[in-house]
Amino acid sequence: MTTQELNDEFENNRSKLRSFVFRLTANKADTDDIVQETYIKASAKLYTFKGASSLKTWIFSIAANLAKDDLRSKKRWSSDAMDLAKAETLRDPDKYLSQFLRINSTPTGIFELNEHINFCFTCIGKTLDVDQQVVILLKEVFGFKVAEIAEIINDTEGVVKHALVDARKIMQDTFEQRCSLINKAGVCYQCSELNGIFNPKQNFQEEKLKAGLHNDSHDKTSDQLFDIRARIAQAIDPFSCTGPDIHFFHFEHVTNVLNSKE
Repeated sequence: MTTQELNDEFENNRSKLRSFVFRLTANKADTDDIVQETYIKASAKLYTFKGASSLKTWIFSIAANLAKDDLRSKKRWSSDAMDLAKAETLRDPDKYLSQFLRINSTPTGIFELNEHINFCFTCIGKTLDVDQQVVILLKEVFGFKVAEIAEIINDTEGVVKHALVDARKIMQDTFEQRCSLINKAGVCYQCSELNGIFNPKQNFQEEKLKAGLHNDSHDKTSDQLFDIRARIAQAIDPFSCTGPDIHFFHFEHVTNVLNSKE
């Protein structure tokens, strides 16, 4: 394996690697640091790569380990993280809403429902155990096979399968309890509230129908609804979507609020 081959593979997968790390950390600066450190470590350890897995899998393994080390030093998000952030916003609406509206006036601050569903997928994922978060993203968003994920996390396929089942169940339960898109009793109305602020003329019911997640989704199973969310996440690059800045701000706001509760 040559350095040039590593460089080519790294560049071919940089956007997916960056997206993967960001979905784990929800922090743009940390993501860039970890991606850069992944390249440095891969270059330094290239002599240890024996081809037992694909080079892509090996690179993702390095990134996953670096991200997990970073995440284990930080507080996991609670399922009510968005509620806490909303309460802080309402406590000082002039401060936060003015920032939201300023960002929304920029070309990279446009609110789109699908992108917010993707944001929510990342947010709920951050409530999982770190290992569960890693495997669910690798399988459901980035399309790795169970055997490849086992290589990435350096564990057995049985452990991966068990973690996937647990992670899906936890996320599905959280969505069912909270998401007002599919449950009229859901406590989270953020999608409709933000749509009302940023796109008051948009037909929100029509957008919900397009997304496939709406209040008439009772005929879909929990697995099907989860798969719809995962497909939406698969199609979105958090760095090159329509409104990345608004989500960067949301994640930073949630993190600051949660840290202030410690």
